Amino acid sequence: MPAPLQTRDLPGVHELLDVAVSSVGGSRREGQDRMADAVRRSLSSGEHLAVQAGTGTGKSLAYLVPAIRHAIARDSTVVVSTATIALQRQLVDRDLPRVAKSLKKILGREPTFAILKGRRNYLCLNKLHGDMDDAADDPNEQLFDAFAISALGRNVKRLHEWASDTGTGDRDELVPGVPDAAWRQVSVTARECLGASRCPVGEDCFAEKARAEAGRADIVVTNHALLAIDAMGEAQVLPEHDAVIVDEAHELVDRVTGAATAELTAGVVATAARRCGKLVDQELADRLAEAGEGLGAVLDDLPPARWESLPTAASGALNAILSAAAGCRQSMGANRRSDEGDPDGAAARKLALAVLDEVSETCIRLVDTFAETDPAKRRDVVWLGEQGPDGSRYKVLRVAPLSVGGLLRERLFNTRTTVLTSATLALGGSFDALARQWGLPASQPKESGDTPPATPEGHGPVQDPEAPRWQGLDVGSPFAHGRSGILYLARRLPSPGRDGLAPQTLDEIEALVRAAGGRTLGLFSSTRAAKQATEALRPKLDTPLLCQGDDSTMLLVKRFAEDPETSLFGTLSLWQGVDVPGPSLSLVIIDRIPFPRPDDPLVAARQKATDARGGNGFLSVSATHAALLLAQGAGRLLRSTDDRGVVAILDPRIATARYGGFLRASLPPFWETTDGEKVHGALRRLRDA
Repeated sequence: MPAPLQTRDLPGVHELLDVAVSSVGGSRREGQDRMADAVRRSLSSGEHLAVQAGTGTGKSLAYLVPAIRHAIARDSTVVVSTATIALQRQLVDRDLPRVAKSLKKILGREPTFAILKGRRNYLCLNKLHGDMDDAADDPNEQLFDAFAISALGRNVKRLHEWASDTGTGDRDELVPGVPDAAWRQVSVTARECLGASRCPVGEDCFAEKARAEAGRADIVVTNHALLAIDAMGEAQVLPEHDAVIVDEAHELVDRVTGAATAELTAGVVATAARRCGKLVDQELADRLAEAGEGLGAVLDDLPPARWESLPTAASGALNAILSAAAGCRQSMGANRRSDEGDPDGAAARKLALAVLDEVSETCIRLVDTFAETDPAKRRDVVWLGEQGPDGSRYKVLRVAPLSVGGLLRERLFNTRTTVLTSATLALGGSFDALARQWGLPASQPKESGDTPPATPEGHGPVQDPEAPRWQGLDVGSPFAHGRSGILYLARRLPSPGRDGLAPQTLDEIEALVRAAGGRTLGLFSSTRAAKQATEALRPKLDTPLLCQGDDSTMLLVKRFAEDPETSLFGTLSLWQGVDVPGPSLSLVIIDRIPFPRPDDPLVAARQKATDARGGNGFLSVSATHAALLLAQGAGRLLRSTDDRGVVAILDPRIATARYGGFLRASLPPFWETTDGEKVHGALRRLRDA
């Protein structure tokens, strides 16, 4: 790296932004300028920033340009974290190469960038050429199914052939991809890795090369899960960095929660016993296997539910597993041969220790959760669930953090300047709902006696000197929502029930799709509802109707985008992943408010904890979840400045319930109506135009 430059020696953000925007064939926008200024100030001052930037703002360049400037001025690294592979690829394959090339002359050197993923995403050459078959480790693998075995073998053979061609070992570069069962044969987790110094092919390790490249880069692109692992772990995963930009920040809490959730099954314990079998006394391995079988028998006798206390039988099973695992680990240490000259033995030992540690740590976490006798003081939520395809379901014991706010505050906001951005952050007109989930203080009046601001802008409270300082900013959208879109609230329809879509709702969907001439994206709260609507309307409509599950989602979206008369009905993955500008999408239908399932154990526990603290659990958890999804779903309508159309929400509660105002205030500012005839007429005019 060259000697660090002083900030004053570099061109200003707007000058750099001019050059960067020109490189991608665009023009600067007011919201983009405001966001770039705010990001620059945040990186300079150390005050955190939450910035909502609507679709079409150009937010990627608005944070990349000041981030590059900051990294070069400080001779440091800025980490950019995303929730989706699609955005990672956009940044690394399109935005960053163009911006870096365009800024080379004006900055004096070309900015550098890299992508970094978890170790499991890279091919492990030692495992590829070693004798470490994981096929038997999968409790769901159909080991005696000849077709399944042959399919697995074909995919593993493909991976061996690909290994000689790939320069990165990155799983995402393998097209078409392979199932998880095949990829597990050629990859390892961080715990299973021998380490570059002990691995016989450490010098050629793809994961180590990616990490080394990231350590030399100005900008490192990663994902929320790896960001969480870096924050939670004792060992550093990401390179040294002084700032983090979290794009798709509305997904941060869920992704961090997922990374911090542990699972325990009888199959995982059986895997640990198998891996220990050749490394310890067989009696010890058998003891661990029997303890796992005991856990399986206990869980099979219990119904799926959240655990308020630890069942006696489960406590005994967990302690038996802990005792057996400790015996295996002790024996493994006592019988340890020198790993020098025996890479296969070292790898087998590492694999066994990895799963032993995983099992032991999860058991300890489960037991410790209930060691706290006051439920209000527990940090984790425990529940028994089911997983697997119909006919082969198995029980899974899960433990997840009640809140990740404390983790984010302690390990992210207290250590790095952080910018959080998304098209959807201000819910109910304020950033407070998400700020609380992130562990940031709610916005407060700057002076005593003032009323909190009605706009989603505001500083963190000055009353607590230890609280992280942050600012919220909504830079708006280039779209004229009030003139380009209609929000139809179908107030006269019946409220959703448990028996599927009501006949009146199906009639309304048919009338809307006919008026639009197809061109409809139907976002449903369940697969059952999407299929019910598809089966009811396909025979009646004279325009094509696709349903998620008919083909791969990617191909269905492609067909939908290419034929303006085609409609597409689907569920959750379509709420956030569809970008179809132009005449193929004039109508977005949302069948019901997407509240989380009332029997979701984590949601129920978080609501109960909020209520116990004197808050409104329903509004803070369920309504916030629904508001995020509604805003994301409604955001599918306008994807370019020329788009026009309707968002139709067929759940009358959004117009009649007390929480409806909060939900509506979370949506883009469309022109709002409850008059179905006006909506049908507007859609017909769009269709005929």
